[in-house]
Amino acid sequence: MPGASPFQPHRQAGGALMTTTPASQARSTDPLSAEEIGKLDAYWRACCYLAVGMIYLRDNPLLREPLKEEHLKNRLLGHWGASPGLSFMYVHLNRIIKAHRQAAIFLAGPGHGAPGVLAPVYLEGTYSEIYPNKSEDEEGMKAFFKQFSFPGGIGSHCTPETPGSIHEGGELGYSISHAFGAAFDNPDLLVAVAVGDGESETGPLATSWHSSKFLNPIRDGAVLPILHLNGYKINNPTLLSRIPNEELADLFRGYGWTPHFVEGDDPMAMHQRMAETMDTCHREIRGFQEAARASGEATRCHWPMIVLRTPKGWTGPDEVDGHKVEGFWRAHQVPLSGMHNNPAHLKQLEDWMKRYRPDALFDASGRLLPEIKALAPEGDLRMSASPHANGGLLRRALRMPDFRHYAQEVPEPGKLRAMNTKPVGALLRDIMAKNRDNFRVFGPDENTSNKLDAIYEVSKKLWLCDYKPEDADGGELAPDGRVMEMLSEHTLEGWYEGYILTGRHGFFATYEAFVHVIDSMYNQHAKWLAICEEIPWRARISSLNLLITSTVWRQDHNGFTHQDPGFLDVVVNKNPEVTRIYLPPDVNTLLSTVNHCLQSRDDINVIVADKQNHLQFLDMDAAIKHCTKGIGIWEWASNDQGSEPDAVLVGCGDIPTKEALAATALLREHFEDIRIRFINVVDLFKLQPAGEHPHGLSDADFDSLFTKDKPVIFNFHGYPWLIHRLAYRRTNHAHLHVRGYKEKGNINTPLELAINNEIDRFSLAIDVINRVPRLQVAGAHVKEKLKDMQIDCRNYAHEHGIDKPEVDDWTWPF
Repeated sequence: MPGASPFQPHRQAGGALMTTTPASQARSTDPLSAEEIGKLDAYWRACCYLAVGMIYLRDNPLLREPLKEEHLKNRLLGHWGASPGLSFMYVHLNRIIKAHRQAAIFLAGPGHGAPGVLAPVYLEGTYSEIYPNKSEDEEGMKAFFKQFSFPGGIGSHCTPETPGSIHEGGELGYSISHAFGAAFDNPDLLVAVAVGDGESETGPLATSWHSSKFLNPIRDGAVLPILHLNGYKINNPTLLSRIPNEELADLFRGYGWTPHFVEGDDPMAMHQRMAETMDTCHREIRGFQEAARASGEATRCHWPMIVLRTPKGWTGPDEVDGHKVEGFWRAHQVPLSGMHNNPAHLKQLEDWMKRYRPDALFDASGRLLPEIKALAPEGDLRMSASPHANGGLLRRALRMPDFRHYAQEVPEPGKLRAMNTKPVGALLRDIMAKNRDNFRVFGPDENTSNKLDAIYEVSKKLWLCDYKPEDADGGELAPDGRVMEMLSEHTLEGWYEGYILTGRHGFFATYEAFVHVIDSMYNQHAKWLAICEEIPWRARISSLNLLITSTVWRQDHNGFTHQDPGFLDVVVNKNPEVTRIYLPPDVNTLLSTVNHCLQSRDDINVIVADKQNHLQFLDMDAAIKHCTKGIGIWEWASNDQGSEPDAVLVGCGDIPTKEALAATALLREHFEDIRIRFINVVDLFKLQPAGEHPHGLSDADFDSLFTKDKPVIFNFHGYPWLIHRLAYRRTNHAHLHVRGYKEKGNINTPLELAINNEIDRFSLAIDVINRVPRLQVAGAHVKEKLKDMQIDCRNYAHEHGIDKPEVDDWTWPF
């Protein structure tokens, strides 16, 4: 028939995969002519051809001579199974972009399948513009093929090297949340996201479908999910592909979506179905947005989504060595393996590639024919060239209030108490007021608990679901809210990453015990940033800022399950170029730290600060100087001026700093001639050598602070071995003795928990006595007294349920 595909795929038994579906499937008029279908199909065939070439070839890219073994890669890597479907989506999205001049980006959720995205990116010219040696000709195509999954080349995901990508997909589950983050505050942007059916089985992905309830049709763009049901994971069926369409439609209606089904295996029919469905979805999206923007009333919309069901490895070999491939799990990776010394497989590969008819797609030079290339958008409308997918190009610096205006008055160090995080809430409030379209605060139902509730004075919690009368009494809900709260750290982190990857700013606060939920998301984002550091065309984006609060040392009632400071150990594992850890001990150091982090770029800033009342140590001027250095001697807490100390006490974190100071005071009270140097650490990476981290101290500066041979008692917020890991190369490491959390605790008062883990003032003072040679015998009586005091404190807590007032209310005595 006119416009029939030159490529005739192998069909499933029983014909096409079409079934009766409860969502839109009927066609009134075909949106495309036979000629238009023919061109769409040609573009898609070109994509499929390139995808196969990336997996197999390092030479003879256009098969201008018979295929030989030496044209093949020695090691065949890659994933064919999802690639044809991804290209199919991409080509049809290009049609919508061209027809409506619709700004759009594309996220590929499947863990692999990058050939299905790289191919259209190359064909629309962006790849060659960024990487000139991958030019649009035979020589460039050869280089383009060779680099894929090849040493010194690129991986099989949509890595940062891929133009237009903000989502690598290497770890499954975050595509939907990343897409929504990109759409927030981008009113003209369409974010199309391919969701793999294997990916759809993950917990983070399942929760992220609720993101549609947070999309404001007035100020936000739209997200169009395309659930790609190709039936299989690596070698197992996928759950959603094996349930009836009626059940699947009910599932997504229950999530609040309007599902549209596109199913089949015949390319020509599928192009028509996909085109009609894309038109319908785009029309529904525009309808929601236009109605809301005309009325000024933002309500929750039942946004459209597409369920695309195609065979896995669509258009690939039907069988290999008598085993079914197309439409089965064997199409997942490399359908034809064992190519060397296997003439039959070599012939089958050549026949497969020639079925795409490359001679009818590319001219003599190897460039896509002009009439086919014309189907792609031009300039920034190309999804691969969209500035939204290179967010640093769009990033505007935050308008920042002067953080000094939120300072806590500190007439004397260590005398008064205040809530450390509360002034940060006021700072965030005013930042939000000054940046109404490019700053959001994220948190899992904890912002009030974390004492950040001042933000609600300028922006409520975003809420587009139903309201009840009682919500008006403290509910803090509004359809135009900019505070993003949902009890899913995965979804929040995904929103936040998508938001900053597309050029905006944000702040995320969460409880220390539950930040581990996003361990692997942190890992993936850190890896993304580390690679971006090496890619000159990637513009710098806003840093990801994590405030970790409700910390281990103040879990008075939650107990053992809420005691875990180990996220810091996860952070240290990643590239030092992008990792930062700060432990400000009081209000003013926290304000200075937050101010710095919000203006930084290309980092992940982890800030640890508890939300409860804590002693205040530094006025704002001293705090700024201390944070600028990141580590320093507190002269007011030291008495070793002009001489070498007997011991160095170090506080790192709010409670550890207080207890180290109290230990210092106990020692000075009982030993008039003891000389103690007190150091506080805000920037944890100062402990590493300068050659290992950009913030690291030189060996000379480290030795000057910590001495070369005196005992150092280091009271740390987290697990003690982390400090040894950072400082193991230092001169005085043999005399470095770290106290930290040792997995000992339950329902304890703060001091009792400190005693259990030996970070309390009594344990620290006793440790100093044991390590200063002249006190090891002379200090015996004081040690006994300190042990008695420690026992009294524990007994008091068990009798009264609180710490002794004179201990809990302790202030610096000098």
